[in-house]
Amino acid sequence: MKCINKTIIENTSFIYTHNTTRLSHGTVNTTPCIQQRTPKLSLQSSLKLLRTPHSPSENQPHKATLLLSTTSSNMTSKGDCGNHQHRRRMFIRRLFGAIVTFLLIVLIVILIVWAILRPSKPKFILQDATVYAFNVSSPNSLTSNFQVTIVSRDPDDRVGIYYDKLDIYATYRNQQITLRTSIPPSYQGHRDTDIWSPFIYGNAVPVSPYNSAALSQDQAAGVVMLIIKIDGRVRFKVGTFISARYRLHAQCPAYIQFGGSRTNGVIVGENAIKYQLERRCHVSL
Repeated sequence: MKCINKTIIENTSFIYTHNTTRLSHGTVNTTPCIQQRTPKLSLQSSLKLLRTPHSPSENQPHKATLLLSTTSSNMTSKGDCGNHQHRRRMFIRRLFGAIVTFLLIVLIVILIVWAILRPSKPKFILQDATVYAFNVSSPNSLTSNFQVTIVSRDPDDRVGIYYDKLDIYATYRNQQITLRTSIPPSYQGHRDTDIWSPFIYGNAVPVSPYNSAALSQDQAAGVVMLIIKIDGRVRFKVGTFISARYRLHAQCPAYIQFGGSRTNGVIVGENAIKYQLERRCHVSL
């Protein structure tokens, strides 16, 4: 069977034809023959088709792709910023740890050197005291004038001592009764001995009523106990290393006899008596 006399309907998706079948006995049978074909589109139809917006189902994958790309970009930016901050924190922590470790190492080295060498405290001895004046007058004032001899010795054979500042004065019952006398700065070598003989004095120094009464009683008894104090700052030298400054405090007891009992005193001048004391001083740093 053959299809002839085809009639094509334009702009449809089907082709309508008439099939003419010639039978064997000479009759002709005409039946419709429908064939599917691809429609032919004109230029205007193609442009309209291109301008026609895509359906939501077709736009959805494109929007999802854009959203995923934007999210990925934001996540990447946030990730980079977070990594930068994390690296900065790690750098600060490592720097702080390195500084602390260095300081600990330096401190340990200093402590080890200090423990090995271990400088000893200087030793002070109040060798003698010469009394030139010691008078109590009313109301509650004291005039005194002394010359004391202090012997300082460095007992360490590896450590030297810098005496940056030393002040010497006298006290009675925890009250200062003389002015401070300064000793010039000096350096004391290993196992060296220094001798200082400063004058300490005070003119009409006010004293408390209680101490004034006690001092009159001690003079009447013939014995007055004074404390010669030494305050200062020292440094220790170990090889080429020089330590920080340390406060030094020394207290030297002095028993002064008055009146007719002068068994341990020697007259050295007019109204001047020298007392040999040889008193060891208590030293603290």
